[in-house]
Amino acid sequence: MNVAEQLQIKVRSLPPPIAREVLNFIDYLEYRRGLQAIPDEMDLMTAQGDAMRHVWDNPEDEVWNNVPTR
Repeated sequence: MNVAEQLQIKVRSLPPPIAREVLNFIDYLEYRRGLQAIPDEMDLMTAQGDAMRHVWDNPEDEVWNNVPTR
């Protein structure tokens, strides 16, 4: 079984949010290696958001959600 087949098997079993994170990571790797430009629907903030959601969205930090930024 080649690497592409192994990836397909693993990705099929992932819940959609994690599969989206994997896809974002693949896009990032392609961008970093110069194989593609960053697609309009994906920027570095979006990719970071999936990975950092558990840090930003928690009860302890809710107090910061309404702080004015300007």
